[in-house]
Amino acid sequence: MLLDAGLIGLACSLSWYVRYQLRWFRGVEPSYYRDLSAYGPLFAGLTVVLLLAFNAHGVYQSRRGTSWIDEMFRIGSGTMIGIVLAMAVTFGLRPLAFSRLLFLYDSVLILILLGMARGVRHGLETYLRKRGLNVKNILIIGAGEMGRAVMRTIVARPQLGYHVVGFLDNDPEDGRTDIGRFKALGGLERLEIVVKQEQVQEVIITLPWHSQPIIVELMHTCEKLRVRSRVVPDMFQLSLSRVSVDDLSGIPLIGLKATRFTETGRLTKRVLDLTLAVLGMLLFAPVFLVIAILIRLDSPGPVLFRQERVGLKGGSFRIVKFRSMKEGAERQRGALTDLNQASVPLFKIRDDPRLTRVGPWLRRVSLDELPQLLNVIRGEMSLVGPRPGLPEEVQQYKPWHRQRLDVLPGITGLWQVSGRSNITFDEMCLLDIYYIENWSLAMDLTLISRTIPRVFIGRGAY
Repeated sequence: MLLDAGLIGLACSLSWYVRYQLRWFRGVEPSYYRDLSAYGPLFAGLTVVLLLAFNAHGVYQSRRGTSWIDEMFRIGSGTMIGIVLAMAVTFGLRPLAFSRLLFLYDSVLILILLGMARGVRHGLETYLRKRGLNVKNILIIGAGEMGRAVMRTIVARPQLGYHVVGFLDNDPEDGRTDIGRFKALGGLERLEIVVKQEQVQEVIITLPWHSQPIIVELMHTCEKLRVRSRVVPDMFQLSLSRVSVDDLSGIPLIGLKATRFTETGRLTKRVLDLTLAVLGMLLFAPVFLVIAILIRLDSPGPVLFRQERVGLKGGSFRIVKFRSMKEGAERQRGALTDLNQASVPLFKIRDDPRLTRVGPWLRRVSLDELPQLLNVIRGEMSLVGPRPGLPEEVQQYKPWHRQRLDVLPGITGLWQVSGRSNITFDEMCLLDIYYIENWSLAMDLTLISRTIPRVFIGRGAY
């Protein structure tokens, strides 16, 4: 609030300077000129009114995960109320012939300065939280669909600043197996022990609603331990991203939103895929030629490598890549099982002995993936989507893993910009499902733009 008060004062001073010194857009008659000191009481009153309006709109309530746009919406609403009130008082009392343009300049400058300050804060918070600073230790209770929804949001949005110490669950299937980086810490009876051992600051309860007596007991335990607890309503096991809430004269109405991948959404995504894939084929044609020559000179065998993959709704297709391994490498996979460095069901070896001499370089910068633009043009893949799995991998999927088959597989995705080969399969699935539930055209464009520097850096790819 103190910073905002200073920035509002600066905006007021700048608006006076623009109006009476620079005289933009409209001149000032000498008789209408007012010294800055004449506006002192007005600017002071406006500052107080704006701070009260911001506070009423929740600007100063601490919310992890609040976007810059959400904050600016609240600030914009508060600014409009404050400016309108100041204009009404000024032109009602008419202590001076104040310029109306002054209020316009003031409102614009307030939004700019406060927006810049919050942009800097958001950037600094994201930078620190991604490096483990200013994070909050949380414990998740429940490893079902709602628990995994919380996990995938935390994986996809590290800027929230949450560190999950693990999860508790009494279910013998869900509660005894780690989910990616999220550790299974035992049953619900261990709540008090885990909270003390792991220095938990917040507990998120994601149990089914029919477990209400247990939920109440867990919240009482958290209250006794002086740890904040919050409950995720499962809405009868519906994904929260698909729930819409409306009201009928105060009566809450709960329903299902239309999925993000409507026919219009799919058509828009397809147009984007075709446009960028065709442009990519034309742009990278010389690169294709150079890579083909290098592969032919390096080792015997075809330039392109084709492999069966599983795509939309479990259908199969043949993926096309530049060959980065020696001919017959697929037949040697069984003998190299002990060298696998990826989490099941994936199979990856950092220094794979089957690679050709140019193979490691092609994989490090992902140039071996370029021919998949042909798969995109044929409609078998998208530019952005889940990684297409091998048939033997898909056979090992758990039921919740199969949600990633609900959309076309992609060349890049959230998993690629979040760590590529360094993340576990469970985390890859969490990211893929988060992408499916939160898809937008803007997200696709953002992920494509974020993939380019990741490719050139080559971090996490092998």
